[in-house]
Amino acid sequence: MNNKKIDTEFAPKAIGPYSQAIDLGDLVFVSGQIPLDPETMEVVGETIEEQTTQVMKNLEAILKAADLSFENVAKFTIYLTDLADFDAVNKTYAAFLTEPYPARATVEVCKLPKDVKVEIDLIAKR
Repeated sequence: MNNKKIDTEFAPKAIGPYSQAIDLGDLVFVSGQIPLDPETMEVVGETIEEQTTQVMKNLEAILKAADLSFENVAKFTIYLTDLADFDAVNKTYAAFLTEPYPARATVEVCKLPKDVKVEIDLIAKR
């Protein structure tokens, strides 16, 4: 398997032993992104809308570094600390996408890194 690491300064650096993304040629797997400012590595926003917007910007930057866009995304997984935020996340998330929307799963988790409200990962296809 030919793994190519995708790395960009326009998205947060990994906060653990993982890559921002791995490019396998036809498929690109983007690691879960939380709402960190890439320059300061500080959490952006207090509301779910602000945090989701930053997460989507981080994902977009990583896709761009792989010469892809949200139009290439086959599947998202969204992790929320409160499913009551589901509607607000949908509205914010949808503003970055066009139809047909990718496949998606959304799950509630008890906690996320740095106590953020949302984390999103994705799989994209060339």
